[in-house]
Amino acid sequence: MNKAKRLQIFARLADITPNPVTELVYHSTFELLISVVLSAQATDKSVNKATALLFPVANTPETILALGEIKLKTYIKTIGLYNAKAANIIKLCRRLLAEFQGKVPQTRLELESLAGVGRKTANVVLNTAFGLPVMAVDTHIFRVSNRTGLGKGKNVLEVERQLDKHIPKRYKVDAHHLLILHGRYTCMARKPKCSACVIADLCDFKDKLPA
Repeated sequence: MNKAKRLQIFARLADITPNPVTELVYHSTFELLISVVLSAQATDKSVNKATALLFPVANTPETILALGEIKLKTYIKTIGLYNAKAANIIKLCRRLLAEFQGKVPQTRLELESLAGVGRKTANVVLNTAFGLPVMAVDTHIFRVSNRTGLGKGKNVLEVERQLDKHIPKRYKVDAHHLLILHGRYTCMARKPKCSACVIADLCDFKDKLPA
């Protein structure tokens, strides 16, 4: 895929979604971090449902630690892998207070030092909270990138590197949310809505579904 086609793709996606944002509901960088940790192998909808009950009670490292792991589980038990996530969140809060004065760090290396935070989670926080032009590759973006030809790779790191290299500079900050929303609502895994897709004529996907 050439540079001109990539530019057209992002221009069209940005045209239909001029203000792409995460669908996670949060009111602070810490709330975002916790929501992203909870969202691993879970839907944003399920996370929002849980945090709507959790955050009014505990939404800082101090208050979550005061809540404790057992009570924390009662708020997030509807989310997949909640036992491991609760344990990681408690460890994460302890480290934030011990090493970062309770504040969410602003580098990938520091974020990845927190329990339950991998490269994707770190990139989401860096992009969404701090506006950095980094690409977090989830299952939606991995699928869309390989299908369209925007960034092909056998694993998420390969796709991330391809996207980072080829995304037009003007769209780098918004690219993560533009692609994830496209994958969530148009370029779905089983039945992509190719006939209603604004970039269908630019896409390299060979098995486009008819109307």
